Amino acid sequence: MLCPRYGPEHEYSHDRCPAAAHTAHVPTADDLRALARSSAKRWTTLRFTERRRHATTWSAPVRAWLRRPDLLRVEDAEGRLLDVIREVGADDDPMWQDYRWVAALRPLELAEGLDQETRFPVPGAALDVDGLREVEHAGRPAWEALVVPTDRYEPRCSCCPLLRSRRIDELEWGSVDEAAVYPTVHLVRLDVQTGVCVWAEALDGTFAGDTHDLRIEAVDEPMGDDLFPRPRHQGAVG
Repeated sequence: MLCPRYGPEHEYSHDRCPAAAHTAHVPTADDLRALARSSAKRWTTLRFTERRRHATTWSAPVRAWLRRPDLLRVEDAEGRLLDVIREVGADDDPMWQDYRWVAALRPLELAEGLDQETRFPVPGAALDVDGLREVEHAGRPAWEALVVPTDRYEPRCSCCPLLRSRRIDELEWGSVDEAAVYPTVHLVRLDVQTGVCVWAEALDGTFAGDTHDLRIEAVDEPMGDDLFPRPRHQGAVG
């Protein structure tokens, strides 16, 4: 399928695509946390596609144009406009449908923990990190790691964390299904240029396979106001 504006659609047949390292530098856990922390300063515009997987079933991909600080355009795979969002004065990137979208674009929750008693931030305490390596995601350099959230992991919103756990679900919903088996480990992937979390997958348990797949098409390309039209207002009715 061709996008009439930007050429071929992404090939979605390969969810994981490890590749030889692009640099001589071997990233550390601190590097991963710093990358997640820095997304807010690494780009001003982003064009990407995003889709979600629940177990083995994928949602239809959508394409988005985001211009910081407050403009977002979302289309379906056929190029039909789904939404234009203008969040003037917002502290975070514009949200579409849920906060996982915001968490992926600015994945601070993978870098900073929160002390549950004092409610003060604790740098670097959110995750235990293992198996960090450089891979490719949608043809772009990315860092991938196996991670386990600690009791100081604090998602952007507990309704839709990047890393699901029983503790977070109980905070959000009050009680959870006792038969549910929560992940013991997740696989996360950050785009090296932007710091965006492009993949966050539960690897085992009841929610094994759940993830999002964010594929970056362009970074810091010009985006004119015409991409983000204001809604038309109806005239007065007499």
